[in-house]
Amino acid sequence: MPTDAGGPRGAEPPGRLHYVAIGASDTVGVGSLDPANGSWPSRLAALMSRDRTYRNLGVSGSLAAQAQRDQLPVAVREQPTIVTVWLAVNDLDAQIPPGVYGTSLGAIVDTLVQGTSARIFVGNVPDLRAVPVYAALDPRVLLALVQSYNAQVTAAAAKHAGRVVVVDLFIGSAELMTNVTVAADGFHPSDEGYVLIAQRFADAMRKNGIPLRSES
Repeated sequence: MPTDAGGPRGAEPPGRLHYVAIGASDTVGVGSLDPANGSWPSRLAALMSRDRTYRNLGVSGSLAAQAQRDQLPVAVREQPTIVTVWLAVNDLDAQIPPGVYGTSLGAIVDTLVQGTSARIFVGNVPDLRAVPVYAALDPRVLLALVQSYNAQVTAAAAKHAGRVVVVDLFIGSAELMTNVTVAADGFHPSDEGYVLIAQRFADAMRKNGIPLRSES
C-alpha cells in the first residue's frame, strides 16, 4: 500500500490538501519501474502543495465492490480534502454487469460525499480497443461495453454535481495506446502512460479550482 502519510488524520488546517486515492493495480502503479513514485496518484500528489499529505489505498486486483468494502471505510476515516477513484477495468474483465458495477461505484461516491468534505474525481474507462491484451476481442463489442461502464461513471457523478467530477480518460485515448505507454505485460500503463493519466486528472483538478504546480 504505497503512502507517504501513515495512519488516519485529523482535521486538516485550512488550505492544506490531504489526498486519498482509491483504486486497483493502476492506482498502485503496476507497470511502472518505481510504483511508489511512478503511479499516477503519486505523480499527481507531487504537483500539490509541499505541505500536502497523501495516502494511496489502491489494491491490485480490486473490484469496485471490494474497494467499497475495504478501501472506502479507510478513506472516510482519513477525512481527505481530495479523493480520486479509478475502478472499472477489473470489473469489466470479470464480466461484472455494468449495472452491478454502477451500484458499487455509486455507493463509494455517495458515501464519500456524505462522510467527507472532499472534492471527488472519478476516472472513467479508456478506449481499450488498442490495448494489446484485448486484441482478440471484437472491437465493436468491447467499445459498447466500455461505453456502458462509462455511462455508470457519469451517472454516479451526476448525482453530486459540484462535488464529483468525471475525469475523461476515454476521449482520444486510443491514439495514445502504443508500446511506449503500455507496459510489457500488454495491459498496465508504463511510466509514460502514467504520466498521461496524471495529466488528465491534473487538468480536471485545475479546471475545478484545485491548485497544482505545473508538470516539470
